Amino acid sequence: MSPVITNLRAREVLDCRGLPTVQVDLALDDGTIATADVPSGRSTGSNEAAELRDGGARFGGFGVLGAVGAVNGELREALVGRPLAGQREIDSALIDLDGTERKSRLGANAILGVSLAAARARAASAGVPLYRALNANAHVLPVPLVNLINGGKHASNDLDFQEFICIPVGAESIVEALQISTEVNLALAEILLDRYGKSALNTGDEGGFAPAISSPHEALGLLHEAVANAGHSGSFRYGLDCAATHFYDPDSDTYEVAGVRRGRDEMTELYLELVREFDVVSIEDPFDEDDFEGFAQLTEASGIQIIGDDLFVTDPKRLRIGLEARAANSLLWKVNQIGTLSEALDAADLAHRGGYTVVVSERSGETEDPIIADLAVALGAGQIKTGAPVRGERTAKYNRLIRIAEELGATAVYPGDVFTVAIAA
Repeated sequence: MSPVITNLRAREVLDCRGLPTVQVDLALDDGTIATADVPSGRSTGSNEAAELRDGGARFGGFGVLGAVGAVNGELREALVGRPLAGQREIDSALIDLDGTERKSRLGANAILGVSLAAARARAASAGVPLYRALNANAHVLPVPLVNLINGGKHASNDLDFQEFICIPVGAESIVEALQISTEVNLALAEILLDRYGKSALNTGDEGGFAPAISSPHEALGLLHEAVANAGHSGSFRYGLDCAATHFYDPDSDTYEVAGVRRGRDEMTELYLELVREFDVVSIEDPFDEDDFEGFAQLTEASGIQIIGDDLFVTDPKRLRIGLEARAANSLLWKVNQIGTLSEALDAADLAHRGGYTVVVSERSGETEDPIIADLAVALGAGQIKTGAPVRGERTAKYNRLIRIAEELGATAVYPGDVFTVAIAA
């Protein structure tokens, strides 16, 4: 017999930017109580599931009392007394209750909080960790794509690209990966302080440094220098999250990077130059969120991992368009972009079956909830993005991965340079 839901309760809590988000408790008749927080993005795609925000003066309009009320009212009334059967049954009920394409009536933030709390409750009731409840064979720890320099909407500097990433492919374990990434981050801090002054040590939303520079070449050069100074040359490769929609001008069909306007072909040449010069093996959102043709062009020309974030928004419908066009070869997997765990799992399955890699990702507005660490291991994704190795909302995910590695023991696999696999695919 499945345990029965006896209570559902939500509240406002604060994310890492000090803005409200939704936290949900789900209780079962066997005494289990599970909690899940809902993250929020700043650099969001227009096709994402819709957060419900209150507007008005309170919290600058970012309050979520409406979403909290949806959980404590309509969703609670519909689910309390119901057996906690499969995840898909719960998520289908949530989708049907909302009844809109983008979950805009009750709010994707309300719906996702319940979906994740239900998954946690089922695992806790069964006495197994979440990653094991979702995948009995889970054993792959993800390689972290560590965001050490921030730009774009995530920082108050003039870097147009949003993230400059170090990838510890030469580590033997997740513990060593975090160790050498931290050593690089410390070396980077010394370089920035010496070269640009102490203001360069200000950080962006995801904990990476935000120096007053504008050139992507300069930012990638700083990462290479920090890796060398830390004594880890050869152990890292490099990545970018461009979030290009945010510096794209639809009227002129151009992108402005470091003060220079470029069309699609010129942007492709810029990316290929960075690939050649800086060992960039992963580029996320290099073009506007609806430019499937541009993504396909760069995927073919570059031979590296090209990730669709705003392009796909973890939506199987948009991913199918990408698969048909061979636009990108990797899915950025953000569970709050689609609004239920089941739909997000469907997107990951579709990506894997289509030969795409999957990169599990946080949001810039994170909480201390480490759930994506379990989800990354459950998916066997082999890659995770959760920011710099600093600040509690980021380190919570890394620390959870350390615990999972300890639980898995000798069966744990750290895949290392997964990007040779992505390139071959």
